[in-house]
Amino acid sequence: MELATLERLNACRRARVAAALITDIGSGDASVIAEGDELDGVLGEAVASAFRSGRSSVVELDGARYFLNVYLPPPDIVVIGAVHISQVLAKMAALAGFGVRIIDPRTAFATPERFAGINLVTDWPADALKDKPLDTYTALVAVTHDPKIDDFPIAEALRRGCFYVGALGSRRTHASRLDRLRAEGFTDKALARINGPVGLPIGAASPAEIAVAILAQIIEALRTRDIILRKGEVQ
Repeated sequence: MELATLERLNACRRARVAAALITDIGSGDASVIAEGDELDGVLGEAVASAFRSGRSSVVELDGARYFLNVYLPPPDIVVIGAVHISQVLAKMAALAGFGVRIIDPRTAFATPERFAGINLVTDWPADALKDKPLDTYTALVAVTHDPKIDDFPIAEALRRGCFYVGALGSRRTHASRLDRLRAEGFTDKALARINGPVGLPIGAASPAEIAVAILAQIIEALRTRDIILRKGEVQ
């Protein structure tokens, strides 16, 4: 592998940007396509599909065969609120291969005993997300029911382009949430990205069932998200 190719892959890794190493099987020539770069046609569709699935593949185009080796950032789930749902969701998400971070300034709920082995942050979201910002390979789930805690990270998730944004609450609660976010300047199109009530509509009732519905919806969002290949550079 040429040094410039390796440096581009490393730049993508540092920036948590998906990248595909495209190798011409016949000639051995290789290049890197990052999510956000411009690539049309059959090859562009194949790369977009690989970015969704995380699977490498072989593509035939104009008599040539190309091997797509895909490098995806590890997906993360940030949960705002150390509640019963979060306890179950954190364990299941880790088993499914997600990095998990629980953020809740309420130390009565956010205790090491309740979240053993989980990355638990007892700062306010505005401070916690300053140290480790959200990105496009992060899912944000807000479950405190407290606007003072939930609203900022939801807004930040929309600004940062998180692949999933979900918020717990009734339809009335969610409607009030949307009104507050509109007052901050968010459009209806942006607000439509929020899954509220959170989770797939499977009739979930218990905290464990709600956690299952949330994780399933997150996985669905990750594997079906829009991949836009356009001109761009990873610095």
